Amino acid sequence: MRITFILPGYPWKPGGGAKIVYEIANNLVKRGYQVNIVHPRNIGPADNIKTMIRNWRDTFLKPRINWVTIDPRVNLLFVAEPTAKHIPDADFVFATYTPLAEYVLNYPAAKGKKCYLFQHNEFWFAKEELAAIWRSDLLKVVVSRWLEEIGQAFGAKNIYYIPDAIDHDLFRVIEPIDGRPLRVSMLYSRWPWKGSADGIKALEEAKKKIPGLTAVVFGIDRRTAAIPRWIEYRQAPPPKELVEKIYNGSSIHLCPSHSEGFALPPAEAMACGCALASTDCGGNRDYAEDGMTALLSPPKEPAALARNILRLAADEALRARLAKAGGQRIEQFNWQRVADLYEKFFAANS
Repeated sequence: MRITFILPGYPWKPGGGAKIVYEIANNLVKRGYQVNIVHPRNIGPADNIKTMIRNWRDTFLKPRINWVTIDPRVNLLFVAEPTAKHIPDADFVFATYTPLAEYVLNYPAAKGKKCYLFQHNEFWFAKEELAAIWRSDLLKVVVSRWLEEIGQAFGAKNIYYIPDAIDHDLFRVIEPIDGRPLRVSMLYSRWPWKGSADGIKALEEAKKKIPGLTAVVFGIDRRTAAIPRWIEYRQAPPPKELVEKIYNGSSIHLCPSHSEGFALPPAEAMACGCALASTDCGGNRDYAEDGMTALLSPPKEPAALARNILRLAADEALRARLAKAGGQRIEQFNWQRVADLYEKFFAANS
């Protein structure tokens, strides 16, 4: 069976959405599927200087995807635009971003059954655009129950729940959960909805109460002045460092996001033995249950995040209990299960 995924651009930097698609492809080709991943350098007209510069770069350069392992059997295509002539014939074709939906809806039948992989509630687009996709005839795959609820609220049909997963051979407990240093890890991102500024405020507030608190944040961009000097920063850490030094070297992981389709770093950190202090950001509800596997607080309330950091710091028994329960909960989010669910999806719609 032939499967095509269309990403929204060239993968110059690590990104959770692209990473998930590559991992889906890896696991499907292991089961004998033929998988294409199409990377268009342009989606519609170039309407600003930044887009024009990016298109010029992508015309002459092809990125080396060295931040994730991709099975050599996965067919990677780099094309000018995701029009039908650039898309291989297949049995199923997935859009993965709002502007790609119109392209897929206009493909001839030979390109495959038309699908959309929802990895986020793409609120930066107009509500009318999103509603049109949810209500369209596309088969919709959602990575969290929260996204399923959003689709149902729009009156969507043909919704299939296939959650994200993590590699448990990589993300695992190396350092014992009990007795870890009082250290907090956090993803730092320039995107406002990731809530990094809230996370920094929460860390600063907690630091005032516990001077011995340490923190490490990591991200794909260079360090900015917004990160206080007392906080360690790691730019684009390789997987081994992320697992062994950052996650396993921390007792608490902080997720300050305003909205997430699933949220990979908290799931990874939980698998590595961190207790999670997080906002209730939507997609993380699949694995983050307040008082059971994590401590949750409302988005955009850094003071509440700080209080949960302090709770975990002051109560070693609570921290260890949540870390162990979180690790057990996250075990169900594995690639064997995801591949099984995709096979059921394909069988149900063939």
